[in-house]
Amino acid sequence: MNTKTNKFGDLKVLACVDQSPYADHVTDAAAWAASRMQAPLELLHVIDRESVAARGDDHSGAIGINSQETLLGKLVEDDAIEAKAAREQGRGFLNRLRDRAQTAGIPTPDMRQRHGSLVETLTEQQADVRLVVMGRRGESAQTTSRALGRHVEQVVRAMQRPILTVTDNFSPPKRVLIAFDGGSASRNAVEMVASSPLFKGIPCHLIMVGKDGVRDASKQLDAAQSILAAGGMGTNSFQVKGDPESAIARAIQEQHIDMLIMGAYTHSPIRNLFMGSRTTELLRSARVPTLLLR
Repeated sequence: MNTKTNKFGDLKVLACVDQSPYADHVTDAAAWAASRMQAPLELLHVIDRESVAARGDDHSGAIGINSQETLLGKLVEDDAIEAKAAREQGRGFLNRLRDRAQTAGIPTPDMRQRHGSLVETLTEQQADVRLVVMGRRGESAQTTSRALGRHVEQVVRAMQRPILTVTDNFSPPKRVLIAFDGGSASRNAVEMVASSPLFKGIPCHLIMVGKDGVRDASKQLDAAQSILAAGGMGTNSFQVKGDPESAIARAIQEQHIDMLIMGAYTHSPIRNLFMGSRTTELLRSARVPTLLLR
């Protein structure tokens, strides 16, 4: 496979995997993207120190007279044992995913395992990354009812790269939908889709929700459609009324959409705290893989 990607050089597709059922779907999506973009693929497993520590024994009742030093030594020893076990388990887990990526047509996927924070690890590598792929949920999905993993918003806000969030049972998309509102993030999405080999030859739909009263809404849609057409993509655009979450979810179902593309978290975390995040609500309502752009 030719890993030269024109102006992108050797920028890689980075698959963030953890030891959950979603790792297989993330690997499949990342292998598809790497193949489409002729880019290197790396499987990244970050071992969260806090998660490892939480699996250790409870020593809360172990402190007695003159026992602090003994307890400290035992805690250090236990941490080392836990870390070693996590590394060995992660290595076997990554080997299995590497085999899966090779079966999908990626001859030499890289593997990397790190201790620490996922967000910090990704931001450190950002300059070498073209696309991040991660599960919409992760290991905590088995113990919580949250529809969105705790790392997703943090990663999207920290990164200046497209992030593909994956749901269950990934398959290559046959139709994609851009949630278009005329803002800079959605215009960037249109330009990226038009120029990227990731979506070459895949029909693209544009949807604008709740903009019926805006005088230049049709012109904005026409301009976006022209950019996509110039990139060789077949397009279809439409305006609908209603709230974005339900309207986009309905369009995904009615138009048989396999992937949603949209701008993400354009407001500050403080505003989202009081008013809620439209990105989060769309991710909860959309049951398809979603490409998020900042």
